[in-house]
Amino acid sequence: MKIDRQSKILEIINNEDIETQEQLLERLKASGVVSTQATISRDIKQMHLVKAPAGGGRYKYAVSDQKAKLNFADRLRAIFRQSVVSIDFAQNIVVIKTMPGLASAACSALDSMNISYMVGSLAGDDTALLVMRTSDAAAEFCEEIRLMLK
Repeated sequence: MKIDRQSKILEIINNEDIETQEQLLERLKASGVVSTQATISRDIKQMHLVKAPAGGGRYKYAVSDQKAKLNFADRLRAIFRQSVVSIDFAQNIVVIKTMPGLASAACSALDSMNISYMVGSLAGDDTALLVMRTSDAAAEFCEEIRLMLK
């Protein structure tokens, strides 16, 4: 859900001049993504979006130059689609089974995303352990990954 919403935000700001969070919220709703202003505000902060000049004294949301180099959601999606065999959780621990040798790549991609509800990760050869702050966060994360892999 979060990853899809943030991908949609990137798509919208790359195709349109979005000046306010309200405009972004309206465009998301028109695209079938229901959200709140508070959630959009957190997304903007997590994605490191900035206000860039749009001409005529106006400003629009844009990806900062530093983050433009690495679109984490796309990178994570590509790594996971190619490497993840299964994902499950027990309380606040998420276990990701990967193809041999790819658990480290999966953990590296996740670590670089600075996921606020993830405490840390540990990778073996074909298994990654993620420690989440809560059981609910682990369940939500697993669901997001399962949807991403479909």
